[in-house]
Amino acid sequence: MGVASPVFGAADTAAAAEKAVELEELGFSELWLPGGPGNNLPLVPAVVRATKRITVANGILPVDHVPAAELAEVYGELAESHPGRFVPGIGGAHGARPLATLNAYFDEIDPVVPQAERVLSAMGPKMLELARDRAAAAYPNLVTPGYIASAREIVGPDTQLVVGVPIVAETDADRAREIVRGGSLPFLSSVPGYIANFRRMGFTDADITGLSDHLVDTLTVWGDLDAVAAGLRAYLDAGADQVVIHVDGLPLSWPAELLSALG
Repeated sequence: MGVASPVFGAADTAAAAEKAVELEELGFSELWLPGGPGNNLPLVPAVVRATKRITVANGILPVDHVPAAELAEVYGELAESHPGRFVPGIGGAHGARPLATLNAYFDEIDPVVPQAERVLSAMGPKMLELARDRAAAAYPNLVTPGYIASAREIVGPDTQLVVGVPIVAETDADRAREIVRGGSLPFLSSVPGYIANFRRMGFTDADITGLSDHLVDTLTVWGDLDAVAAGLRAYLDAGADQVVIHVDGLPLSWPAELLSALG
């Protein structure tokens, strides 16, 4: 199971390193540094060096903001000093020709960052095909188990599917939905790529603009520990290789118990 935390979106390197050590000791296999419009690449070496074995990935590095040469330099240094510990997650091409932009970026990093050591943020069919052809894994976010099943058909058996799943430790439906609507969903539901993917999954424009109960309940997992574990298991059963969760805001015992429940 992968794990993310808002701490990794901040500029406090010491706090990020301390949180990374804590999550590694809990037993998570992969640590995902949240993406966005900025550049969290400078945080990667500090987190890798502070930990002993956990894999550190970006979710994601936006190619519009992170030069390929900069990524290649950091990856090359860590591949030599800490081999296998850094897996760049790539995406964020928002121009007129995103596929061409990403292909050009991959061309530039190919001599240093092997295909088997990189992940592509991918939701639509063409992006999933690109992940299959030029990365080791696709990393969709805010999707359904049904989407994962169809994505598996596109990427085939050899490309991993790593899915970000929002979870809320709340059994009251109204309160759980309020928490979800107070998070990143309102912003993401205004991003064209997410809107297109929501529509592909069958959500109406009214669902998307109004953040309907149906949309919230389908794209997130909430409830008690057993309900959340079952919701995450549904993604794995549908074909995901890994689920990535945020542990902040969960009861202290939940991360270890979810790791145990999901194996």
